[in-house]
Amino acid sequence: MDISQASTKAKDRNRHPLWRLVPMVQRHGWRFWGGMSLINTGRLLEAFMPLFLKMGIDRIAAGDTRLALPALAILGLMFLRYWAFNFGRRYVREVGVEIAFELRQRLYWHLQLMGPRFFSGFTTGDLMARAINDISLIRQMIGMGTRLLFVLGFSGIVAFIFMLNQSASLTLLLLPGLPFFAIFGFILASRIFTQSTIVQEGFSTLSAQVQENLNGIRTIQTHVQEENEINRLDATSTRYASDYYRLMFLNSALNAWMLAITGFTTLLIVGFGGAQVIAGTISVGTFTAFIFYLGMMLSPVKEGGVMVTLFQRGGSAAARIFEILDREPEIRDAEDAAPLDTIGGAITVRDLSYAHAGRDAEHEGGWPALKDISFDIKPGEMIAVLGRVGSGKSTLLRLMVRLLDPAPGTIFLDGRDIRMLPLAQVRGQITLVPQDPFLFGAQLGHNISYDNPDREVNEVWEAAQSADLETTIQRFPDRLETQVGERGVTLSGGQKQRASLARGLIRETPVLLLDDCFSSVDTETEEFILSRLKKLRAGRTTLMVSHRVSTARHADRIIVLDEGRIAEMGTHQELLAHKGLYAALERAQGQRSALTLALAESGAIKAEDEI
Repeated sequence: MDISQASTKAKDRNRHPLWRLVPMVQRHGWRFWGGMSLINTGRLLEAFMPLFLKMGIDRIAAGDTRLALPALAILGLMFLRYWAFNFGRRYVREVGVEIAFELRQRLYWHLQLMGPRFFSGFTTGDLMARAINDISLIRQMIGMGTRLLFVLGFSGIVAFIFMLNQSASLTLLLLPGLPFFAIFGFILASRIFTQSTIVQEGFSTLSAQVQENLNGIRTIQTHVQEENEINRLDATSTRYASDYYRLMFLNSALNAWMLAITGFTTLLIVGFGGAQVIAGTISVGTFTAFIFYLGMMLSPVKEGGVMVTLFQRGGSAAARIFEILDREPEIRDAEDAAPLDTIGGAITVRDLSYAHAGRDAEHEGGWPALKDISFDIKPGEMIAVLGRVGSGKSTLLRLMVRLLDPAPGTIFLDGRDIRMLPLAQVRGQITLVPQDPFLFGAQLGHNISYDNPDREVNEVWEAAQSADLETTIQRFPDRLETQVGERGVTLSGGQKQRASLARGLIRETPVLLLDDCFSSVDTETEEFILSRLKKLRAGRTTLMVSHRVSTARHADRIIVLDEGRIAEMGTHQELLAHKGLYAALERAQGQRSALTLALAESGAIKAEDEI
């Protein structure tokens, strides 16, 4: 990004959110202004109707029965007005729908680029509320609020001109009170904006809490916390309802104020205008036409409350949308990033350190996860990373696939700094199978072939077989077409991990990263998968994180991490001979396995269970 682009973005962020929507409206200018022109044409046609009404009334008062012309003229004007309004409103509303669609697409695409620090600051429920509720408010503001602003303003001006033509004295009678009415309306409008922001934030909080409870419903039920969660939701709902009631009170006060203005103005004109009719200053027809024009001029005032509410809520919603869109992605392609022609799978790590962002004063510099890590992986090697919980194993893998961004010159793929490679190539050629498996609420086969839904069925079966999932799928009535439910809720933990592993294996990328993806499967299944994995990944690089020595011993080399540093590195036999941390872990896990076997033989637990 050059200096001019950065300056333009900075200026955009300093503008009012409503002004930032103007370029989006301008992209649909012909439809927006065409619709406005049609509606204003309808209003102009409406302004001529009282003239023919005046003609008819004055003729009746004079005993003239020639009423065909005014009657037909009014009917013709009504017909034209109807079609002008119909198409004009349709075009303007379509612009609102189009802009809502564009904003939603832009927001969704922007979220795909954001990193973990961003998502740690915004809950899923909050982001959903912005993507749905806030964008809907913007659509209403553009589709209805702008129409009210331009059309009613035009109506007021046209009506005022026609009123001056009919009776200047009655028209000037209205002017002194207008500033007072406008000031009071402005005060209420500013309060509506503030309260609308509070309401929308409250809706986000409520959405986030509901979403969290639904995701954690099993935990809530197993801990018998239903009543506490209901009470917590009741408190949140009560606060939201209270804030919403206050917003409705302000809206009602504004609408009531507008109606009071129109009522007082109408009463004033009827009193003074009636006196002029009695005095013979103006005719009955002129007075009737003036009353119609008065209604036309006061319509912006009557609808002003709705218009102000739409703009204030839309402005608040736009501010919340742009708050997200103004966040720069944490991880992005370098300006001079260039792809490698081929990926061999050689990985070099040099003096790698990483600290997770701190959230309090005590950890302003961040939480250290890795400290001065260095090692080399040859193409085709299988490397195991072992260590206690919190030793930095998962952080290392996330840095390699740039879910976290390493410092420049610390991680290299085939001799090239991965920060100088396009993100699409890094993540396209390095597959990460995460520790916590995520499955989409779709068919099991679609989850396995997620990267390419057009894969042949036999490829999906081969991947499932490699992950020891084939026999399990065969037992399902619908096999690969089995619906797994949201987040794979219908599958066990081990089945979800194996489905996630199959999804990684089917890609056949030069580099495969396995983040403790055997933690929910028994050791017998793990042995079967690893024995096949060695043959399946022959000639391609595999790096697997585990807390089990039984997993690590299958690797060509083992890296042992302790408190973010490399404590040991070597083969299984070399590390046992070293009698360090790895040997201590092997002894501890061997004793646990022996205890598990003894309990299984006594019938206390099942043979496949672990302790």
